[in-house]
Amino acid sequence: MTTGVRRRMGVDERRAQLIRVALELFSQRSPDEVSIDEIAAAAGISRPLVYHYFPGKRSLYEAALKRAADELAGRFLEAHEGPLGARLIRVMRRFFDFVEEHGPGFAALIRGGPAGGSSTANALVDGVRQAAYEQIVAHLGVPQPPARLELVVRSWVSLAESTALLWLDGKRIPRGELELQLVHDFAALAAVSAAYDQEMAGIMLRVFAQEPADGPFGELLSRLSVLAPAAPAVPPQRPPASSQPLR
Repeated sequence: MTTGVRRRMGVDERRAQLIRVALELFSQRSPDEVSIDEIAAAAGISRPLVYHYFPGKRSLYEAALKRAADELAGRFLEAHEGPLGARLIRVMRRFFDFVEEHGPGFAALIRGGPAGGSSTANALVDGVRQAAYEQIVAHLGVPQPPARLELVVRSWVSLAESTALLWLDGKRIPRGELELQLVHDFAALAAVSAAYDQEMAGIMLRVFAQEPADGPFGELLSRLSVLAPAAPAVPPQRPPASSQPLR
């Protein structure tokens, strides 16, 4: 008979293992509910040895948070090929893959766990949002996005976050429907903004001109057309005149 011999790991290898184990546990339960003892047991080492590599749970949590943030930001990477609607569908699928694989961990990343409120945690979350924003703007081919476009894209990124968090609470809506709906939400937000701004109108007309009739944006128009017969005619509205000070 032979007995197994535990292989000694180098410092970087052991730290990477602990981060991997912590991420796995944080993906199953909220980080607040995971103890250092559980992490040590899952890694096959003693509790004091965990503290040898990380000074505390917050330090380990933030390291795991950074790994998760880097992976989530990577889900927004997409080749600049084909219509925008199809690209956004692929991005949303990868985004929800991450959300489904790392449910409690995703919630902790967005809401904060043991490190909630820390500058490190906030910076990591902001970094994910900024990476997503920059990727979407790059797909639109606008080197210097106007203020309205920035508002649309950042609002949409926030909407995707909140939608995913709500979906995790019971998953009451089919995931595929939400992925498509979020792509439709982007088109709707952009179209409304374009109705108020000539520069936005030019950007979106260029985007829509490249969309096939059977793509996500074409499907949105088809769905909205069902509402058209029932919608009352609304006369064009003028913006309200600036108010004059009372005398």
